[in-house]
Amino acid sequence: MSVRVLIVDDFQLVREGIRMGLEMESAVEIVGEAGDGVTAVAEAERLRPDVVLMDVRMPDMDGIEATRRIVALDGTPIRVLLLSTFDLEEYLLEALHAGVSGITLKDTPPDELATGILAVAHGDALVDAETTVRLIRGVTRVRPPTAAPAGLAGLSPSEREVLELVGGGSTDAEIDGGGEAVAVVLAKLGVRDRIHAVLLAHEARVLGA
Repeated sequence: MSVRVLIVDDFQLVREGIRMGLEMESAVEIVGEAGDGVTAVAEAERLRPDVVLMDVRMPDMDGIEATRRIVALDGTPIRVLLLSTFDLEEYLLEALHAGVSGITLKDTPPDELATGILAVAHGDALVDAETTVRLIRGVTRVRPPTAAPAGLAGLSPSEREVLELVGGGSTDAEIDGGGEAVAVVLAKLGVRDRIHAVLLAHEARVLGA
């Protein structure tokens, strides 16, 4: 089955460009569009997409607040893939704490964007893992470390190793035990997806970042 996607950006030409590119990807189905955060939340609740491609700077309600409201909707979780520009560092932590499941650039080629959408929908990899890990490491390094979460102490040595591999951007296929092992670690840490496990690990300095 194809992944159902809602495109959110305040520029119609941007939405049309993304739509045209993704329409060539059979694994992705565009189910709707929105030009501001308020409409994005309403359409996400109405259409129940698997993934929302979310811009940040928009009128009425920005993408970060819209993300916060969308991930809080009842029912099957809706994942948010943030469409970023060059100044991502300004709002990365706020966006992650709001609940985004991945980040990618607006000018990402359609085939790579489709791959990122599938990764977010299925939760088996980070989107653009190298860049994501580098950005999280960079923005958390200059801030004081947070307290280690309670679930961290409950990880076994092998689970701690899984966390370190996830923190480095490894996929399910690259981790002993695959997705089941990752799911156990995420559950013990109380995080919803990989990107938040990476954030938690770096904020608490458990990966030596």
